Parts: sequence; C-alpha cells; structure tokens
Amino acid sequence: MAVRACRFALDHAGTANAAWAQAQSELVASLDLIGELGVGEEAQAACVLHTLIASGVPLGATDLAAFPDDVRALLDGQQAAERVWSLYAAHGSVGGAEGLRRLLLAIIRDLRVVFILLARQLVRMRAAARAPEAEQRALAQLTADIHAPLANRLGIWQVKWELEDLAFRYLQPDTYRRIARLLDERRGERETWIANAKRQLGDALGKAGIRADIAGRPKHIYSIWRKMQRKGVEFSELYDVRALRVLVDDLAGCYAALGVVHTLWPYIPGEFDDYIASPKGNHYQSLHTAVVGPDGKTLEVQIRSVEMHRHAELGVAAHWRYKEGGGADASFERKIAWMRQLLEAKDARDDDAALLAGFRTEVVEDRVYLLTPKGQVIDLPRGATVLDFAYAIHTDVGHRCRGAKVDGRIVPLTFQPASGDRVEVLTGKTIEPRRDWLSAHHGFLTTHRAREKVRAWFKRIDLAQNLAAGRALLERELKRLALQPASLDGLPERFHLKSQDDLLEALALGDISSGQLARALHELTTPREVPDSAPKPSPAALARAAKAADGAIIIEGIGNLLSQLARCCQPLPGDAITGYITRGRGVSVHRADCAQLGKLRERDASRLIAVEWGLRRQQAYEVDIVVKGYDRKWLHKDVSNVIAAANAQVIALNARVDARKGIAEMNYAIRVSDFGQLSGLLAQLLAVPNVIEARRVT
Repeated sequence: MAVRACRFALDHAGTANAAWAQAQSELVASLDLIGELGVGEEAQAACVLHTLIASGVPLGATDLAAFPDDVRALLDGQQAAERVWSLYAAHGSVGGAEGLRRLLLAIIRDLRVVFILLARQLVRMRAAARAPEAEQRALAQLTADIHAPLANRLGIWQVKWELEDLAFRYLQPDTYRRIARLLDERRGERETWIANAKRQLGDALGKAGIRADIAGRPKHIYSIWRKMQRKGVEFSELYDVRALRVLVDDLAGCYAALGVVHTLWPYIPGEFDDYIASPKGNHYQSLHTAVVGPDGKTLEVQIRSVEMHRHAELGVAAHWRYKEGGGADASFERKIAWMRQLLEAKDARDDDAALLAGFRTEVVEDRVYLLTPKGQVIDLPRGATVLDFAYAIHTDVGHRCRGAKVDGRIVPLTFQPASGDRVEVLTGKTIEPRRDWLSAHHGFLTTHRAREKVRAWFKRIDLAQNLAAGRALLERELKRLALQPASLDGLPERFHLKSQDDLLEALALGDISSGQLARALHELTTPREVPDSAPKPSPAALARAAKAADGAIIIEGIGNLLSQLARCCQPLPGDAITGYITRGRGVSVHRADCAQLGKLRERDASRLIAVEWGLRRQQAYEVDIVVKGYDRKWLHKDVSNVIAAANAQVIALNARVDARKGIAEMNYAIRVSDFGQLSGLLAQLLAVPNVIEARRVT
C-alpha cells in the first residue's frame, strides 16, 4: 500500500511542483517513523496523499477512490487535524491545550491518525533549525501544547522525549544550553553509560536467580528542567539524571531485586521510597531508590512487578496523569488504552484487524467538544443542546440566552451540536430563563448542571409566583390533553406530596414533568358509569364474547369481543372509556365524555357496556391535534419535522392561514402509541418558533 501510494505520488506530482519537491525529504522521514511505530501501510499511504494535497497537487474524487476506505479515513483525519491547527494558530491555547487535544481525538474517526501526526511533527521539529525564529517558536509551542502530551499519554517515550527536548530548545534556548552544559557530556555518551549500568545490574540479578526486564535511558534535558522547577533544587541536587526501570514477575521479586541493587551499588540515604507498602493516592506502586553507580555517577532505579507496571501505564495511575495532573474520564482513558495496545501489537500482524475492529466498537466517544467564538473548547455530554452550552460557559449567559448560532447558522435552543462545531450564544440584556426549559419533553436542557441552575433561579422567586406558575402549568396540561378529571384532591399524594401548594410549586420548579403529570391525571380520570337503571345488554349480544386474555380492550372483564376505537373522539390509553355494542361491528369504544356517546345513550342505553384498557395495548392510536402560530416561512415544515422526530405518524392534514390576523392553523390527524407520547409531542410543538398553541382536539 505504501509503495503504491508513493508511485501514485510520483505519477501525479510531476517535477514542476516546487512545494512537492521541498516536501519530499520530510515525507520520507515521516514514512520511516510511521513504519517504526508499526501502525500499518495504510497510515503511510495516507501520509503520502496528505502531503500531495498540502503541496497543492490536485487530486480528484476518482483519484482518491482508487484507495481503500481506511486510507481515505486516515486522510480525512489529517485534514480534520489541520482545522485544529488553524484554530490553535488563530487563538493559541486560550481554550486550554487539553481541550484542543480532546477536540482532536473527538473529530478524527481513525485513531491511527494521531501516530501520523506525531511522526510528521517530529520530522518538522528536527528540521526547524533552518526555519526563521518566529516560525521555530510557533512550531515549538504547538508541539509542547498538543503533540508531546499525546505522545506521553500513548507511552511512545522516545518520540515524547525528543519532541519535548526540541520544543524546549526553541522556547527557552538559554536554559536549554545551560542544562546541556551541566550534563557535561553528549547524549550518546550518556546512553553508553546507561547501557553499561544496565549490563552490570542484569548480570547481578541473573546470578541471584531473579528473572527481570531492565529498561534504561538517560534523563532528557526537558525532564531535568521540570524536576528542578518542581522541587526547587539545583542540578547538583538531582539524583535521577540517569534512570533504570526493573520489571520482575511478582511482589517478592521486587524486594529481592532491591537487595541486589543495594548490594551492587551504595544507596543514597533519604532517597528511597516504598510505594508498594504505601501506594500513592492514585494506587501507583513501585520501589524507587537512588544509588551511586559506575564511575561515581548517581542513578535512579525503579523496581515494580509486571502487573504493577501494567496498572501504572494503563490504569488509574497512568504515567501521563502523574506527569500532567489530568482528571478521570473513563471514555478518554479507554481510547488511550486502545491506542497503546495498537502500538504494542505492532509485531503481531495477525491481530491488527481484530484490534482495529475493536476501535470501532469499544472506543465510542460519549462527549462532544464545542468551540466558543474565541476558540475555547467546551466539553459536554453527547446529546447536549446549545442551551446546555450557554450554561456551561456561565450561569448568566444561560439565563440571558435567547438564541444561538452554530457555524454561523441560527439554530433552535434544542439543537444538539457535534464535536468541532463553533457555537455563538445570542443573549438579551435581562435575565429571563423560561420555565419550560425545565421540562424534559421540550428538550431544551439535557445536563443536570444546567437544569439545576435554572431550577435554583426559579426557587429564589416569591412563593406566590411559583404557585401561580404551577397552577397555570396544570391548567394548560388539562386543556392541552382535553382532560376533565372528577377531582384533583388525590393528585399530590401520587407524587408523595402533602398539599396542592406543594404540587404546584413542584410543577413550577420542574420537579414534576409534563409527562408525569399527564399520566397522573389520566389515572385520576374516572369514566362515567352506566346508570344502574339502564338495561343490561342482552345475553345474545354477549354470547359472542370470548375469554379475556390481556387484550387491548377488556369488555365486561370477561372477553375480547370484536372492538374498535371510535373515530369521533379517538380515545387513547389512559382516557376514561365506555363501550357501545353496535350492530354487526362489535363494540365501539368511546371516551366517557364523548358527545356522540351521549346521543347513543339517549337512543339505546341498553347497548352501553363497561370496558377498560387491558395490559396489551395496540401499537398506534389515532388522535386529532390542532397547532396554531404566527405565520412565517417554513412554519408547516418545522411543525411536521417535530412530529416526525417524535415517531408520530401523520394520517391527514388540513391547514389554513388567516391573512388578516396572520395566524396559521394546522389540524393534524396523527397516530401515537399512548398519552405519554402525545404529551411529549405537544410540548415539543409549543417550542417551535412562532407556535402559540398546540393541543388535542376535544
């Protein structure tokens, strides 16, 4: 794949493109690094294609179609990363470098893109010496803020160390040179010293019968400077400029290896830490000691079991969190863990396909990363609305929110933006949160934090205002659903409240949703009873009834006689209902307050029969609703979209506009599953701009 991409590049670039000619040397070095990281030839091919496009070589859809989907996804990821770099260039790290790193990981579909980006950035940093000073500093700052922390979290230590050292070299050149002089030796000499110490310790452990894996490295310049800053010490007081890490099989092996180290080299008093007996707060376990090694030079030795090391690298005590002080985020850590596994599996080619498939199933991002106009990254749960975004910025911004723009386009407050979207909150001068923001049916707020801010604002309002608002909400729900309960006395008890005032205040503060209220009201609604004096149906009429078996309608509690819902009143589950035995069509089921049923009662009361909703409900019920609003362009389309999004089916529609008043009236016949769905739909319709009324037709 990589060879094919290179041939493709040569065929398409030609020799006239100066930018391509200049980019070729960096490309070759990047391909070598990607190969060392072992993330597959698809990554190398995607790197070639991206370099072609960045060099101004035109590639059409037909050209790209010649490559597999994986390669195109890797190319898309690199182009998405370029948008993050542009954002960084425009605003720097004003929104926090961590937010930009998370945004980067959120908008790329294939996480191998990160390895490509790290390889390309390291090659650029190696060549930065030839660039102007301003360009060096800009490139170094981007590396320090984004790339080096990502390499650190991935555990690609060699890439991390080199990126940090190169960035440090251009950001603080004087300090870099001073520490380099203090080391008083070249990096190659230090690495030779480490190799010698590693060999001596390995021989001593082998003679003691301890099986161990020893890794060693000279401390790089940036790490030395960080420790000097963190501990407030001079270079001469550091004992871990050089370090070895020893991995053994079990706990007993840790202390046995420690004895060998202290026997081989004299230890430095006061520089021993037992994090196995006394783990750190993040459960990190290891033995740390400092000794005087070969040639009288100090050496730090870390000793831990393989399991301790695995936990330190991939668990809650991961190295990147210890170094960077990051917080817990299970989804983000799972993503990093999978990326590390990909790196570690580079020699197991047979497992690559399964591992990459695991990315698609396991690494599911449950957060969205949104941008303010100034480039700040706001981290919210997936499904959050632009109103949630406003409250995440500041409580007052949320309270004064009147609208929002996403990437320059005006959207409703219920709009759910995606990672990478730029959201601008439109605010008013006064603080005026709306009570319907607290209703889950309206879909304005999805985060608990934002809902609590709105609830707290209304709770500070005078009790009388809350009672009035709650009463208005109750009356509106009764009217909207066309319900007439016999009494509301039992309503507070259904919500474990003591009084009507408690109920009204809970409604005003959003503690009781419109859906919960609708269900409780239906439970209180009692059917009109058939008068005792009314004649009972004849035995012949009831002879057709079979045993009831959890039917949608239970007739007289004994049978599932053929029944149908009356079209005149369109009862829904939860409505009080009464049956009427028709001639040849079974039982017609009406709402108890249906006007047509009243006429049938006067005509022949003997045909009335008690019915009730069974355990098994029909899948869909027809109901008529009316929606009124101030006329505007696309009003009907917006209303229809809300109905479709609520999974309700439109059967018929009749719409008209009163041109004199500017009022549009839309009468829909729809199918819904139950009253809960209807209540939620009516609430969502009221949230449509310009809609002033949405209710069930009585």
